[in-house]
Amino acid sequence: MMLGRTEERELIAAFLDQASSDGRALVLVGEPGIGKSTLLDAAAATASAAGRRVLRAEGVEFEAEGAFSGLNQALLPLSAEIRDPALAAALDLGRAHRPPPDLMAVAAATLSLVRQAEAVLVVDDLQWLDRSSAVVLSFVARRLSGSRAGFLGAARSETPGHFDHGALPTHELPRLDDEAAGELLRARYPLLAPRVRTRLMAEAQGNPLALLELAGSLRGRQAYPRATDHAARPPLHRVQALYASRVADLPPPTRTLLLLAVLDGTGDLGVLRAASGDDELLGLAPAERANLVQIDEDAPRLLFRHPLIRSGIMGASTARERRQARLALAEALADRPDRRAWHLAEAATGPDEVVAALLETVADTTLLRGDAPAAAAVLRRAAELSPQRAGRARRLSRAAYAERFAGDRRDLGLLLSEARRADPASGEALEAAVAAAYLLLTEQGDVDAAFHHLLGALDAGDAKGEVLADAYQTLLYICWFAGRPELWERYEAALDRPGLPQTLVRCTGFYADPARASAADLSWLDAEIGALCETGEPADVIRIADSAIFLDRLGGCRQALWQIVNEGRAGGGSTSTHTALIALAIDDFFSGQWAQADELLGELLSLSRVLGYRMVWPAQHVQALLVAARGDFDRARTLTDEIARWAESRGMHQARWYGRHARTLAALGEGDFEYAFLQAGAISPPGELARHVPLALWAAMDLVEAAVHTNRHAEAEAHVRAMREAGLAELSPRLAMTVTASAAMVAPDSRAWPLFERALAVPGADRRPFELARVNLAYGVRLRRAQSRAKAREHLTAALDTFQWLGAQPWAVRAGNEIRATGRTTSRGKAPSTRLTPQEHQIATLAAAGLTNKEIGERLRLSHRTVSSHLHRIYPKLGITTRTALNAVLPGA
Repeated sequence: MMLGRTEERELIAAFLDQASSDGRALVLVGEPGIGKSTLLDAAAATASAAGRRVLRAEGVEFEAEGAFSGLNQALLPLSAEIRDPALAAALDLGRAHRPPPDLMAVAAATLSLVRQAEAVLVVDDLQWLDRSSAVVLSFVARRLSGSRAGFLGAARSETPGHFDHGALPTHELPRLDDEAAGELLRARYPLLAPRVRTRLMAEAQGNPLALLELAGSLRGRQAYPRATDHAARPPLHRVQALYASRVADLPPPTRTLLLLAVLDGTGDLGVLRAASGDDELLGLAPAERANLVQIDEDAPRLLFRHPLIRSGIMGASTARERRQARLALAEALADRPDRRAWHLAEAATGPDEVVAALLETVADTTLLRGDAPAAAAVLRRAAELSPQRAGRARRLSRAAYAERFAGDRRDLGLLLSEARRADPASGEALEAAVAAAYLLLTEQGDVDAAFHHLLGALDAGDAKGEVLADAYQTLLYICWFAGRPELWERYEAALDRPGLPQTLVRCTGFYADPARASAADLSWLDAEIGALCETGEPADVIRIADSAIFLDRLGGCRQALWQIVNEGRAGGGSTSTHTALIALAIDDFFSGQWAQADELLGELLSLSRVLGYRMVWPAQHVQALLVAARGDFDRARTLTDEIARWAESRGMHQARWYGRHARTLAALGEGDFEYAFLQAGAISPPGELARHVPLALWAAMDLVEAAVHTNRHAEAEAHVRAMREAGLAELSPRLAMTVTASAAMVAPDSRAWPLFERALAVPGADRRPFELARVNLAYGVRLRRAQSRAKAREHLTAALDTFQWLGAQPWAVRAGNEIRATGRTTSRGKAPSTRLTPQEHQIATLAAAGLTNKEIGERLRLSHRTVSSHLHRIYPKLGITTRTALNAVLPGA
């Protein structure tokens, strides 16, 4: 009975209605016994009666550890419809998946399956879901908009768990008021005396479960203990004590069956029969009569009436009884090695190599299912059970490697120290060397120690497969961060090792020296980018995206990068999440999506603080570019000073160059061209594109502009010559624009005009609005000085509009000053522009054609929030207030 729940029933009805037409998620939150499960049952029954497919699952507090166990429950009715190999592997449906499926692939496949089935997912006790299931289901719950599917969950208040419902619609169930509590008691126990009913209401404090169970405990008696006997005990503690009392009154075979059911956690009647030897499960009858359990004949499975009953059963059992039950379950689960191993591990009373080896095998399977944190936990337990020093050290090393793979470095140092102490005489495993090098790099920034430590481990061992590839990838990162030719030479000399992925070998040049990429290299990279979303595992996505950064191809990687970010958001973050966030923020800066770049950088720095990352200068670099472009020069100096301090004390050349790059942009914005020239020249000298300095591609036009403004014409011409001889214009449209514009800056007027026009006409140049506006500004300044004022105003106005749209205040001031120098006043420095940028026009045209924000975002590789922000800026520029008015004001719409 759901008395006093009118608001909740209306909320559930609205949820089901909205889910059937446009997708919907809702999470009910409340204390134990408040009625969450009752509401879920009612919602499931209503949905089923309406012909909807209902998928149910629940987290179980005492269930043996297992990846995707909750997801298995939920998707069991759809198992015959699962075609995706990653999801099949995650659910252990007998289809192997190599390489291991990542959580994002599993989550995406689950989302597609649920949307296609138009199902309502109903999940109770979210706080107890296993981590991998929680990650996948929270991902699904956030992405049902536009479908005919729904997600309805319930979680205990203030109980930690893996399922993050912070961004989902949430409703907290209040306690019943006195009127509803009294009505419930009168309906269920009409013969209660008024004084007893009043005392029960006071003791239950509005909790429905406590109200009914305490009333039921009277068993027809009208007497009720004095308040002094129980007032100090919270009502739910008293309910749990009642359950424990009922369990204690049961026959021993029944108590054994219930303990087996609690520890198994699945409710599988077949497992209970096998573990107990009670083929008919006759021992359950007393528990059913005591109203503790019931049999779901449809599943069929055993259900406890409330999770507190499980707690009562566990509390009433002895350690010996629990161990015997675990051993019985392990024997019954011979065909489920992962669950069998966990039960044996929990039953172990000391070191046991057989069980430790079984757990290590489970960890391998868990990694194959894409759940590195769970694998690390399994390996830790395997290490605890290892009787030999070498086995303990190896398993601790593997646990550290799994933690590193998951991106969580908080326990890395401790695990590595434990591994060394476990077996000081043995050599270090390559997994441990990779984890140690990663820790040296990210925590201390010690590139030399990290490089030599890992290279030594590679030379000493004969590893192969994924660990070998990851070791080389880590070594590649160390070389990149160091930026030192001698390290690059040693790394490149080691690439002839057999068994290395060709993708890694081919990408090395893009990391080391992208300025010297050949046409064949670019064709290969473009093909790899085109295949990312279909075939890319996270490691491949990151490797290809890193290769694309300086060659201006990140736009093609955005969808795959967003998949990694979304997985990280659902699961707490990883190494791949960090790299994906910074890559997206870089692309947002260059493509003019500065507000979104701010959001991503804030998220990245917050995640770094949570996980203990100290090396955050890549994010600080993009932050410094943003604040420098906007004119906050003090903040830019603070950020670049922090980068410099990190770089100088650690010999990390890459960080030093990044800091100088941001300082160059700030100096250009301030008009300090002398300082800009010195900073840009320190990245790569005039007339030279330094080897192993990828940033030389970003700083090339900056150096030429600064040299021209400081009358260093010979240096400017030499650098343009170097850019042309290196063929930079062939590498990307952005570089074609900047090389051509740089050539225009050093050319005499007669040759400069066509060069500027060619630079502005480069296809795709409008995807780099800040740099395009800078070219327009430089062109307009030259035209004004040549007394071509009308044409100068055209380009200066285009520059001003873009700078104002971006919020690049110092650049907008310069453009406005130049316009006034042509003899035309402008109010653009104070009022917003009414002219749409090319991207705004594209977004407005697509919106006028009827596309949703999400569809526009997918087409332009933007988030739906960014599209919405653009539209809110477009409306006032066009003098309209609604989307429907776009057709009337856009030409040809």
